[in-house]
Amino acid sequence: MTDHQHAATDPGPVSAPEGATAPSPEPADESGRFRRDRRHQMLGGVCAGLGRQCDMDPVIFRITLAVLSATGGIGLIFYGFAWLFVPYEDEDENEIRRLLTGRVDGHTLTAVLFALVGCGVFLTMLSNDGVLSFAVILSLLLAGAGYWSRRRGAPSADHIAAQAVADAPPEPQAPPAPSAFPSWWRDPIVKDGTHVGGTGYLWGPRDSRDMDIAAAVDIGLDPRTRTRTRDTAYAPLRRPPEPRGPRGTGGWIFLLALLAGGLGTVLTWEEHPLGTSLQTGLACALAVFGIGVAVSAFLGRTGAGSIILAIITAGLLAGSAAVPKDIGTDWMRTTWEPTSVAQIRPTYELGTGEGVLDLSAIRVPADGTVSTRADVGLGRIHVIVPRDVTVRLSIDVGMGDIQLPGDRQKDVDVAPGKHKEVTLEPPAGVEEAGTLDLDLQVGAGQAEVSRATS
Repeated sequence: MTDHQHAATDPGPVSAPEGATAPSPEPADESGRFRRDRRHQMLGGVCAGLGRQCDMDPVIFRITLAVLSATGGIGLIFYGFAWLFVPYEDEDENEIRRLLTGRVDGHTLTAVLFALVGCGVFLTMLSNDGVLSFAVILSLLLAGAGYWSRRRGAPSADHIAAQAVADAPPEPQAPPAPSAFPSWWRDPIVKDGTHVGGTGYLWGPRDSRDMDIAAAVDIGLDPRTRTRTRDTAYAPLRRPPEPRGPRGTGGWIFLLALLAGGLGTVLTWEEHPLGTSLQTGLACALAVFGIGVAVSAFLGRTGAGSIILAIITAGLLAGSAAVPKDIGTDWMRTTWEPTSVAQIRPTYELGTGEGVLDLSAIRVPADGTVSTRADVGLGRIHVIVPRDVTVRLSIDVGMGDIQLPGDRQKDVDVAPGKHKEVTLEPPAGVEEAGTLDLDLQVGAGQAEVSRATS
């Protein structure tokens, strides 16, 4: 072989100098799924992972999520849940799995804190449409920019290379290593030591995962002791008792949360409205759930049931904030009976209960007009108007029923957002008197108007 042929020959792989370490390639997720970045993280590696996934500067995601955290809490919610559910690029286990199995560190608790604070800020911003609209638009812009950047950097498909790979012969592979050693009963049964096909046995012990050392040693022993040795070798081994895992604390957490919620509600039931009392009890229960989840992460096993109950309690707490403040906790029965126009009050109020406004004894002059209003948070209001007056009604019921003269008592139609404006003329043959303007407001319940019989 000439020198030129030596030069043209492939030199083969070049080994690194002795004592030098070859640089190891950075681990990458070949599946293209979103993973957190451990090497370039500042807090949880979420923004660094987004930057690598979308081929963008992670600073863009950090600034945008900081703005979204201050304007509605969406940034904290996204970062906290991504921190909990997305693992690192070199791991398969995420933080939420560690939390549920009791292996909790500071990173997991910080992620839970981010998610809870973000949910709290988001609930307080539900009534601010401008801030929420800005947060949604900014989130959509960031998602669109990330999608465009990822599509822009994706290489086009090479059909020629793909066809060449498909037509290439398969690479040679090493023969598979035996996973088991044959049992003693599978030995050849012919004289020359060979056989074709199966051994002919229809049953027998399974192949062993280990070499049959006991059978090999038994060959050299005295025939009188083989049976005893074989029985000893194949005696079943007793497994040591497995250690008990951490005890679940979900039942105790639920009982303590139920006790704290009931105690907080009872202590504020007499002196505060219904909405405030419910908020106090649910807030106490939610606090117990939060403390219990944090403590059980170190002492026991945090179950998914405690987390689900905490989420349900947070939803009920947000719903209790919408209960009107005029709904009380005492169910009262009140009757107002003014005997003259001068005794009629401008407004009659009742938080919770049944109220009767009896106006049958008043006399309205023929050219006069009397106005009054009745507000009920939760319950029923019944107004009895004089027989000879013209009644102009304006009734609003948030959830419930409206009963007017002429309606059947059993015809109850409960529906949300009921409103009626109607004028009731006096019966025929009755001398007409003045006009009564009546405004009825009921949060939830029934509003009924009837005429006096005389």
